[in-house]
Amino acid sequence: MNTAVAPFASRAPSEQRYAMPAWIYSDPRLAALEQERIFRPSWQIVCHVNQIARAGDFVTLELGSDSVVVVRDKEGAIQAFHNVCRHRGARMLDGSGKCAGAITCPYHGWTYRYDGALIGVPSKDSFADLDRGKHGLIPVRVDVFLGFVFVCIAGNPPKPADVFGEMVEEFTPYRIGDMVALGPITEEVWEVDWKLAIDNYLESYHVPIGHPGLARMFTPDYEDQRGIPGLARGISWIKDLPSSRWSERVYTKHITEIATHLPDENRRSWRFYSMLPNLGIDLFPEQIDFFQVLPGGPGKTRVRGALFGLPDERRDMKLMRFLGTRINALVNAEDRFLCERVAQGLRSSTYVPGPLSDLERWMSEFHDLLRERIPETRLPSAPASFA
Repeated sequence: MNTAVAPFASRAPSEQRYAMPAWIYSDPRLAALEQERIFRPSWQIVCHVNQIARAGDFVTLELGSDSVVVVRDKEGAIQAFHNVCRHRGARMLDGSGKCAGAITCPYHGWTYRYDGALIGVPSKDSFADLDRGKHGLIPVRVDVFLGFVFVCIAGNPPKPADVFGEMVEEFTPYRIGDMVALGPITEEVWEVDWKLAIDNYLESYHVPIGHPGLARMFTPDYEDQRGIPGLARGISWIKDLPSSRWSERVYTKHITEIATHLPDENRRSWRFYSMLPNLGIDLFPEQIDFFQVLPGGPGKTRVRGALFGLPDERRDMKLMRFLGTRINALVNAEDRFLCERVAQGLRSSTYVPGPLSDLERWMSEFHDLLRERIPETRLPSAPASFA
């Protein structure tokens, strides 16, 4: 990502790091600055390429006050635009679906080609010298990487491929570009600030206590980590000792013999990637997912994501996907519970930021990003005003 912050590994080992002050997780004045300085100048996943496989297929992304739509045009190219009519600003599309022949505003019927050009204006003669060429949809930067469609609203951050660098080689065996959606894009709302949810995802120090199922099945992913500025990866390996729980035991026993499209080491591991500021991609032998942690208003987080897999109608693979999804649903519920407990504790008048473990170093890099983009977050208490 486009930041001058050095990777955590370059700091002196003896340097003790501390958590962020509680006020940054509750001050509503930060929301506008975070949108302007963190989210707009960042690459955000909208969907997988195969979710917009045909001309007119579209998916939207809500990012704070902005809305973006990606659409497949008639030549097969993927286009991205601000989801705003150039007449009176009406929001044009919602969710996902297919536009029948063109993009039409539901308010006054202004109509646009899939490439954004304005082609239809009801009662055009009622406008004085209307130049349709000047009123096309406003484009948004779009990039396809790992089979995912990314957009960037503002700024010029490095493209996702540049952030992942040589680590992209770790994705090759999964053939993500050939995958299909295993369900719709989903969202759920957590009663926490988005930064708190990202803190949780960026550290695995809590896993042995907070996720007993994962601890029964796998080695901690912090024992096998790799990172570069803006990107971190951890790998959990299936344990030799079978879990005492039926679903976990069946999954770990059979997944290595069913996920035959992968090399042995990928069949035996779950791999977790996090890209600052708010993206996670998880690679499982039977399927993968992405999720985004997005602001949802004061004290609320929108967790947006979806599952994908290679086309496979085998009964055994369907069972593995069912069990994997079931196990991860419990992990997600545990994370939500833990984050909400922290949100409650941060409201205490006695809280002061505690020391961070080296196992929380990727969270510390995220905090440095916040401090660089919004210098006021370095202060121990909320400022009277923001620059």
